[in-house]
Amino acid sequence: MIPVRGWPFWLRLGASGALGALGAYGLAPFGYWPLTLVALIVIPAFFLACETRARAAWLGWAFATGYFAHALSWIIEPFQVDAERHAWMAPFALVFMAGGLALFWAAAFWAARRFDAPAVRQAVLLALALSLAEFGRGYLLTGFPWAGVAQVWVDTPVAQLLSLVGPYGLAALTFAVTFSLGAAIAQPVALRSLLVPVVGFAGAAALAMVYASSRPTIEYGENTVRLIQPNAPQHQKWDPAYAPLFFARQIEFTAAEPRPDLIVWPETAIPAWLSSAGPYLEAATDAAQGVPVILGIQRGDGPRIYNSMIYLDENGQQTGLYDKHHLAPFGEYVPFGNLMARFGIHGMATTAGHGFSSGPGPAVMQAGKLGQALPLICYEAVFPQDVNGAPERADFILQITNDAWFGTRSGPYQHLAQAQMRAIEQGLPLMRSANTGISGMIDPLGRITASLPLGQAGFVEADLPLPLAPTVYSRIGDLPVLLVSLLLAVLLWRMPRPRST
Repeated sequence: MIPVRGWPFWLRLGASGALGALGAYGLAPFGYWPLTLVALIVIPAFFLACETRARAAWLGWAFATGYFAHALSWIIEPFQVDAERHAWMAPFALVFMAGGLALFWAAAFWAARRFDAPAVRQAVLLALALSLAEFGRGYLLTGFPWAGVAQVWVDTPVAQLLSLVGPYGLAALTFAVTFSLGAAIAQPVALRSLLVPVVGFAGAAALAMVYASSRPTIEYGENTVRLIQPNAPQHQKWDPAYAPLFFARQIEFTAAEPRPDLIVWPETAIPAWLSSAGPYLEAATDAAQGVPVILGIQRGDGPRIYNSMIYLDENGQQTGLYDKHHLAPFGEYVPFGNLMARFGIHGMATTAGHGFSSGPGPAVMQAGKLGQALPLICYEAVFPQDVNGAPERADFILQITNDAWFGTRSGPYQHLAQAQMRAIEQGLPLMRSANTGISGMIDPLGRITASLPLGQAGFVEADLPLPLAPTVYSRIGDLPVLLVSLLLAVLLWRMPRPRST
C-alpha cells in the first residue's frame, strides 16, 4: 500500500482531493464504477494516517470536495443561460456547492477517527458515519442528494439492491465493504484481518448478482405512450422569435400517426400562463385527436405562482393538476427572495421576488385508462423520500423536465440515472419527457427500453411496462437503514479496544 504516513500533510490533502475526483468517474455519463471502488478502497490509508481528528476532518473535506467538484461540474451551466446577469455567480456556485456538501463528509471523517480502535473497526465506523452524513445531505435544508455513491451502480446488477435497501442503504453497503477492505490492506496485522474483508467483498458481489438474477420478468400491457422532445435551448425557449417554433414542433409530433394511448409534453411546454393558455391547449387537443395529453405549464393563483403539470382528457378538458412541491433553491426561488431582489439576485427561472411557491406535496394523478401516475417535475426525481411519500401506490411514475438548464455535459445524464434509480426502488415503470433530452421509457428494473438522444427534436414512442409488486424499500423507506446505521455507529464508537496479548 502507498506509504502515505510519511507524506507531508499538504500532499495528503491534495492526493485525497484527486482521489475524490477520480471516484466521481463512476457517475454518469462515464460509468467507470471500478474507479469509484479504487478511490474508496485507497482513501482509508489516508484516513488512518491522520495524526489528529482535525486532520481527519480536513482530509475528508478534501476527498469530498474533489468528488463533488467533479460530479457537479455541470452546475455552472445554468449560469450561462443569461450570462450577463448570472455568469459571475458560476465559479462561486461550484466552489461553495462542492465545499459546502463536503462538510457533511468532513464531519464523518472527524467522528470516525478513533485512535484506540483497530483499523478495520475504524473503517466500518467511517462507513456508518458517512452513511449518516449522506442522510443529512439528502434531508437537511430541503436536501440535495445528487451524486450519491449508490448512483455509480445504476447500470449494473448491483443496482437491483435499491429495491431492498434504497439508495442510502446501498451507499452504506458500498462504503462498508470498500473501506474495510482498504483498511485491512493499509494496516494488516494478520492474514485474518485481510481475509474477512476480501470474503465480505466477494460475498456482497455474489449476493447482488444472485438477487439481480432472481428479479421478476417484466411484462407489458396494451398501452403505448408518446414522449415529446421539442429541443428548445434555454436561451431561446421564451424568446418570442423562437417560442412559436418550439410550440409548432410539439404540435407536429403530437399529430403524428399512428395514435398512442397517452401523449406527454415536457416541463413548461406552453409559452403562456395557464389562465391565458386557452388557444395553446385547444391546439394541443386538436393535434392529439382524442388522445389524452399531459403537459407542463406555469400558473398563477393570486400572488403565488406555480410550476405545474396538467392532464387534458380525450375531450381536451383539464381533469388533473399537480403543482411542483420540491423547488430548486436559487433556481425556482431564492431564500429571503424580496430582500435579495433588491440586490438584483433572483431565481434563474423567475424574476419575481420569492419565485415559485411549493405545491402541497407528493400526489397521484389519474391518467385515464393507463391508471394512476405519480407526477414528478424535474428536480423532484432526485429525492427518493418524495417518491416514497406519495399517498397511494401509482401504476407508473411520470417525470416531465427541462434539462436544458443542465447543459449538455454530465447533468442530463446524471438526472436520467437518478430517474432509473427511482424506478428500481419502487418497482414501477417511469416515463420521462425532457425538453432537450433525454426522453424515454424506463422499466421497473431501471432499464431504458426506448429513448431519444440529448439535443434532438422528435418524439419517442414506447410500450408501457406493467408495475411489479411493491418493493421492500417502497414499503419501509429510509427509516430502518437510518436507525440501523445509527445504532451500529454508537455500538462501534463505545466498543473498547481489544486487549493485546
